[in-house]
Amino acid sequence: MIGSYVAVGDSFTEGVGDPGPDGAFVGWADRFAVLLADRRPEGDFNYTNLAVRGKLLDQIVEDQLPRAVELAPDLVSFCAGGNDIIRPGTDPDEVAERFERAIIRLTSAVGTVMVTTGFDTRGVPVLKHLRGKIATYNGHVRAIADRYDCPVLDLWSLKTVQDRRAWDGDRLHLSADGHTRVALRAGQVLGLEVPADPDQPWPPLPPRGTLEIRRDDVHWAREYLVPWIGRRLRGESSGDHVTAKGALSPDDIKMRIESVA
Repeated sequence: MIGSYVAVGDSFTEGVGDPGPDGAFVGWADRFAVLLADRRPEGDFNYTNLAVRGKLLDQIVEDQLPRAVELAPDLVSFCAGGNDIIRPGTDPDEVAERFERAIIRLTSAVGTVMVTTGFDTRGVPVLKHLRGKIATYNGHVRAIADRYDCPVLDLWSLKTVQDRRAWDGDRLHLSADGHTRVALRAGQVLGLEVPADPDQPWPPLPPRGTLEIRRDDVHWAREYLVPWIGRRLRGESSGDHVTAKGALSPDDIKMRIESVA
């Protein structure tokens, strides 16, 4: 019976790609918090989302870990290092060493630390070339989880998120449906009964022609890829002026989800 949960991480945990009615993001962690809160007496659950998009591992450790340790919740989800891994020249072995130091710090202060692996990017433009690097980092994350008895939210094995409907238009962040499936899988990882199967197959889609695919690729490159490259060249981050969502009420999260369902 988890009575408190803190989400730590970057854009994935902030919920980018899953907008609520006010434009602010919901995401898998908020949806997962609702699953946890439903198993507690009303009002007897505390949830805080500290994640901010674009953050690197060291920034997450510096900005978010002290607050998570201070709150000392029953559960922390820790997803970090992905933005480091996709940067040219980074070494997944070295990133994993810093990741492990963060896990040691967390496991000494909170009840349970759930870690996440990276997605299988074989179908993601640009990132598919980093598949081997991501797989190497995932291997380290699983080994670290074994050493410190951390449950693993294994996103690589969640095959249903390889469908394009699981992804937002930027092809880098999950859609609302994708975030929902991850939240359900997180519940399964902790042994909860979940209301739906995250592995449930998607309804079939009509085939797309070459011209349609090419048109979508051109639109994606213009709207998302070029600005993303521009930020990298300027040394900017999408989270430079973003503040964490902080403490959230599961009831408020439910209302926001229902209003856009």
